Amino acid sequence: MSLTSFLLILFGGSIAGLLGALLGIGGGIFLIPYFVLFLKIPIHQAIATSIVCVIATSSTAASVNVDRRFANVRLGMVLETTTTLGAIIGGFTANALSATTLSRIFGALLVFVSLLMVRKSRQKEASTEFRGGWINGQYFDPATNQEVKYTVRRLPAGLSVSFIAGNLSGLLGIGGGIMKVPAMNLFCGVPMKAATATSNLMIGVTAVASAFIYYAHDRIHPVITSAAILGVLLGSWAGTALSARLHGRTIAYIFTGVLLFLAIEMFLR
Repeated sequence: MSLTSFLLILFGGSIAGLLGALLGIGGGIFLIPYFVLFLKIPIHQAIATSIVCVIATSSTAASVNVDRRFANVRLGMVLETTTTLGAIIGGFTANALSATTLSRIFGALLVFVSLLMVRKSRQKEASTEFRGGWINGQYFDPATNQEVKYTVRRLPAGLSVSFIAGNLSGLLGIGGGIMKVPAMNLFCGVPMKAATATSNLMIGVTAVASAFIYYAHDRIHPVITSAAILGVLLGSWAGTALSARLHGRTIAYIFTGVLLFLAIEMFLR
């Protein structure tokens, strides 16, 4: 690998890590199009690299988010039961599909989630009061200087979407966060900042469930993956620090903008 290629992969990994830690999406929605469209890396190999990088993003961001109490550990572990099952199924399915089919699924998914987040960004934030639910959450938000309290609603809907998110994670290498974050925020009433932090906690576990399948199919390139992980670790550190200072609605707007941009890129290319 040339120095130029190494630096380009490092740059892509850094941006992916920053977005992944900030938005709770693992960074795969940026890293995969970047690898495929600009670096001409085969999509199956790009997905495999992304899945390993998702593990790095989660490891960096989750420990900080748990310490700050942004991440709802109980909710994350409950949702992870169906997410992991979906990831294993998606990992097997991906190796049976063509690169063209995977690209089309990816682009369509980005459009769908973008529309969900546009709708949600126009609504008020989730309730900040306990309602006696089975799973509650509480954290101090330095961006608003307030103590935020919430109750998780419609947990069965969250479990169902988590299964789909896990399947998409194994299928597309995106960490599943682009589905889990809107699901927790839109369906379960979890504030955006808590949803992204909880997603960051979950995506690493989900990625591990499917990473070994890609390894068995010899999809993971050691040199490319090593360069990408180094960039992801640097970006994740910056994204985690930035997320604490941003308002939840600002994070939602960034989330929507990133998805719409990448959706257009995937369809045009």
